[in-house]
Amino acid sequence: MKSFEEHYHDLITKNADPRTKDWLLVGSPWPIACLCILYLVMVRVGQQMMIKRPAFSLQGPMIAYNLFLVLLSAYMLYEFIMSSWLVPGFNFHCAPVDASDNPSSLRLARAVWWYYFSKVIEFADTAFFVLRKKNNQVTILHLYHHVTMPFLWYIGTTFAPGGEAYFAASVNCLVHIIMYSYYLLSALGPAVQPYLWWKKYLTGLQLLQFTIVMVRAGYAVYTNCSYPLIFQKMLIFYMLSFIVLFSNFFYQTYFQKKHRSAAVNGVSNGVFHDVKHIRSLDASQCKKD
Repeated sequence: MKSFEEHYHDLITKNADPRTKDWLLVGSPWPIACLCILYLVMVRVGQQMMIKRPAFSLQGPMIAYNLFLVLLSAYMLYEFIMSSWLVPGFNFHCAPVDASDNPSSLRLARAVWWYYFSKVIEFADTAFFVLRKKNNQVTILHLYHHVTMPFLWYIGTTFAPGGEAYFAASVNCLVHIIMYSYYLLSALGPAVQPYLWWKKYLTGLQLLQFTIVMVRAGYAVYTNCSYPLIFQKMLIFYMLSFIVLFSNFFYQTYFQKKHRSAAVNGVSNGVFHDVKHIRSLDASQCKKD
């Protein structure tokens, strides 16, 4: 019987896109799998190492990193626009993968690879949280997002680097320009904090993004698009998982905490009222005595 590796090698040989299968972190799944495992180990070991150490400030590196990701997201969005949205005759309703050496198709494949590689770069998001001892930010949602995205786009870059892949990646690049711009401003310090009132709308924007991409993938499946439907079906369930997880995060962060705060304030006001009432009774009793 063939081993898993032999079966997967046959799959790569028969179905991988010949233009990208030899690119960095494409083809064999082991390099990206090892990187994701090392990422999880880094998180666990890093948190343990930081227990008895003071948190790092890292303001300068954070400003540089977030600025870099804003620029990288803008560059990738530009490449997606130039290789799909503005290409005459590009099929926006159902874009199959063009595996030829057509310049615009190669440009789109390169944009997909850069988008995939950016998910590896974004491992640094978690490194900053760990070094700054912001462990409350390293949630199951955060880790799920950072581990699964590289695998999803490894599959896309290896087997279908083009076609319908342009849509989800374009939308996400636009969202990331806004998101990392927020992080960049936040890293500038307390003076900017009054202007960052729109934080909760970022989560709403992400939920809108997931919904749009899921509906788009559903449309591709419904119309039996010539882009590999197995990838679109995977994308539907993946976006659905994000909608559930981010909705839960949104509720707990912006509604549940608000209700708890209101309840605490109500108890505090009630205690204050009772203290005043007791004091007034004591005063009246003293006068009687």
